Amino acid sequence: MNSVKEIAEQFILRDNYVLVGHAVPDGDCIGSMLALYTGLKLLRKQAQMWLEDPVPPIYSYLEGFNEVKNPGEIKVPEEVFNAVYLDCSDEHRVGEKVSALLAARSCTINIDHHITNDLFGDYNCVDPSAAATAEIIYELFGCIGITVTPEIASALYAGIVKDTGRFLNSNTTSNSLRIAADLLEKGADVNVARVNLFESKPREEVLLLQQALQNIGFSSDGRIAWMMLPYEKIAAIGALDLHPEGIIDYTRQIEGVEVGLLFREVQPGEVKVGFRSRGKVDVSSLARKFGGGGHRMASGARIKGSLERVKDQVISFIEGVID
Repeated sequence: MNSVKEIAEQFILRDNYVLVGHAVPDGDCIGSMLALYTGLKLLRKQAQMWLEDPVPPIYSYLEGFNEVKNPGEIKVPEEVFNAVYLDCSDEHRVGEKVSALLAARSCTINIDHHITNDLFGDYNCVDPSAAATAEIIYELFGCIGITVTPEIASALYAGIVKDTGRFLNSNTTSNSLRIAADLLEKGADVNVARVNLFESKPREEVLLLQQALQNIGFSSDGRIAWMMLPYEKIAAIGALDLHPEGIIDYTRQIEGVEVGLLFREVQPGEVKVGFRSRGKVDVSSLARKFGGGGHRMASGARIKGSLERVKDQVISFIEGVID
């Protein structure tokens, strides 16, 4: 493990960076990436941003949004480059295509806040006490001496506000609020963030929620709730490339539910499973049983098999382990 100061020294010494985040990127992944990219540009460093999946349009108000490259647009540098993994609990979280393009990297810097992180980098800065990777990037800028501009502040604020669930999730700390306050003083705009991140849902996302609520189920004791999104229904809505972050939270809002689940068939024979906890159950340990990971209250995994079979398998396992 390396300190933030040690990671800062590497950013000062090195150049030519490729910043990568996890597949199906969320607000923390995107906000951390865009902020670090903008900061490195202020240092006159060479940098690129690669993601396996498109950045959701709700983040289009952030500086650098149009600079993120997906696999079909990426040109691997001919010279030596350094890969910076952001918000990735393991190196495979970036996705198969991006992972293959990173094979020629000379150095790996791993910056993350997942407790399940396996420290895969040459340099690892992993802080599970941080509510978001964006908090670590904020501290990193202080060590490097990068001025937090309004554009950087907006990106970091987006990362923190999304990963803390608008400062309502249990991972929110006093430090989260102090950082958020400083970002507001440095130019982040609460109203702009609110409108873009929470009040600009595409119609397809609302139709996905409608479909999910029509396919909700409960365990016999009411402690587990789940929603299902079959591939053909998602395709009919035109939402195959849409990965909303908030649908699963409806399961956790139901009285008596301790574990909420969302089963989304991303392609025939492969299901993305989201796990949410109200606090008593550590869902990161549940997700790890299926090759996934994440946080105590929010985790995920991808499982091969039909939607119905995966659902039965996961629920059966959870029923057997929760008290």
